[in-house]
Amino acid sequence: MLGTRRVVVAIIFGLLQCLSVNPVAADIKEIRVKPLLTLDSTDALHRSKQHIIYKQARPEYAALARHLALLALVTGDREFAAFYGELTQIEKNNSQEQHLLVEQVVKEIGRFWQQRKVALKGGFAQFAPDEAIFESPKGQSLSQLVLSVEPQGNDFLAVVSHIQQLLWLDSKAPWPEIRLNRLLRVGDKSERLQEIVKRLALLGDLVIQGSDDVYSSWMELGVKQFQRRHGLKTDGVIGPKTMAWLNLSPYERARLLATNFVEKLSFQHQLPDRYLLVNIPAFELLLIDKGLEVLRSRVIVGKPSRKTPLLSSEISNVVINPSWRVPRKLIYRDLLPHVRKDGSYIDKRQFDVFDARGNKLEHTPEQWQELARGRFPYRMVQKPGDINALGRFKFHFANRYSVYLHDTPDKALFDESNRALSSGCIRVESVTALANWMAANLIKDKQTWVEYQSNNSETRWFAFRQTLPVHLVYWTAWIDKRNLPQFRDDIYNFGQKVHLAENN
Repeated sequence: MLGTRRVVVAIIFGLLQCLSVNPVAADIKEIRVKPLLTLDSTDALHRSKQHIIYKQARPEYAALARHLALLALVTGDREFAAFYGELTQIEKNNSQEQHLLVEQVVKEIGRFWQQRKVALKGGFAQFAPDEAIFESPKGQSLSQLVLSVEPQGNDFLAVVSHIQQLLWLDSKAPWPEIRLNRLLRVGDKSERLQEIVKRLALLGDLVIQGSDDVYSSWMELGVKQFQRRHGLKTDGVIGPKTMAWLNLSPYERARLLATNFVEKLSFQHQLPDRYLLVNIPAFELLLIDKGLEVLRSRVIVGKPSRKTPLLSSEISNVVINPSWRVPRKLIYRDLLPHVRKDGSYIDKRQFDVFDARGNKLEHTPEQWQELARGRFPYRMVQKPGDINALGRFKFHFANRYSVYLHDTPDKALFDESNRALSSGCIRVESVTALANWMAANLIKDKQTWVEYQSNNSETRWFAFRQTLPVHLVYWTAWIDKRNLPQFRDDIYNFGQKVHLAENN
């Protein structure tokens, strides 16, 4: 793995250094190619290790370099080393050779995206090995050709720009682990504080205003901004979780942005104009209608031991005042331990208990306690009401995991930063807004829906005129609407292999 990273870093940074401008000094007129790290890579890469001076490298080559950087991070493919060697020599070639080389690079980029069914700005459908993109000098210009293989959408330029900056940072700034042996709050003193402040500044979360070793309020602003970008509790306290993210290298950040961007694009080609999407590690739900966001809500997802599955389905019904038929696993794991301690738990939590024939059972608290210590071959159903675990609404979609979206009486849990707390189903904070949107846009029997708004005890299923696609996805990095990189914990420890499993 280390060898692959060395190759990728060398290729990427060499490309960015040779063919594009420094992310900090954007007006550099002359860029000198310096020798790369010693690598046991391809001859093409070794041939490029020489001092070459470019006068204002063409922006088309810079754009190709940034694009190749993204793909190299995702694949770790040494094939890009050959492209690196060729591109560093490109301005020594004649015009025809330049076009042929760029055409080859563009074809490889196009194939990468085509395999993932990603729509490109040029609209290319296929890139056959013997297909000539440049058919004649009257065809596309170099800039048009390079632009044609960029993915459609608004995120691409932002992502490659942030990746370029992170890779530059990785090559220029040492990133040793910073260790703290205690929590830091405003007013605390620490010899590590200046290292933390410098790192926050390098990542763009803080403007340094002094060199004090006392944790001050201006430092806290940067810490809170950093915590928001990483889905942490925004309390300004520098603890183990904040330090874990601060110690994540710029290279690893670039890799996360690249792999998640490719995964997201590869997935989005199948999305219609109307759908509901839950990003599990972000603990967030999005409702899209006519291509526009109409609802965003915090959610609670499955804990690591009871993961919310990744799936696509269609919501076909919404239930008002649902009862909760408890899965057998949850009866044994969650409910019976309470019953063993308190036999009145069943009545307090408004559960009905049925035998195999559907007969409702009645027992004293002491009898329930005794039964809970045995096999307990019974079915438990919680009545609709204020303390029902599913709350006011349940949204049903077919799946083999028996998961669904629903309300919850435990609203305070939405304020937790780590909301991997459920047994697999998804609890929605803005559940009333979601139900009302469905009533206005999907439900057949609107009159009965209105009548049931004041009914808090009777269960009623409402069918849809048209189903709503629902997707449960797993993306741990993205660029938000403010052009800020967002990162989230890999709560299920899936890693990169899951993100790219469908594409490899």
